[in-house]
Amino acid sequence: MAEAVLWNELKAKRLGGHKFVRQMPLGPYFADFACRGAKLVVELDGSQHAESCYDQVRDEFMRGEGYSVLRFWNFDALKQTTVVCETILAALDGRLAEDTASVDMRFVMAKPSRGESGS
Repeated sequence: MAEAVLWNELKAKRLGGHKFVRQMPLGPYFADFACRGAKLVVELDGSQHAESCYDQVRDEFMRGEGYSVLRFWNFDALKQTTVVCETILAALDGRLAEDTASVDMRFVMAKPSRGESGS
């Protein structure tokens, strides 16, 4: 249900003209939503994901592939859809410029590409 609500906001370039896809394969994982152009993955999680080591491994893999990852709770996507969308726009616009974690969302920046890290 939460995925359907958020997808309604993201599909057909409705959110700031950004193109999102749903259930995008990324290595051995599937991203709930992804904006390939901005290299942003958006994940919705239920309570079973609280402090999940599996999700941390997924996030690190996706970061290694050059994607930043933004996670929200299902409840927030349902009840705070506008706030969730505004936060996604902030990430897309570069206004989230560092790893951030709070009780209702988590954002991890993509790892710098090899050319950016100097190696």
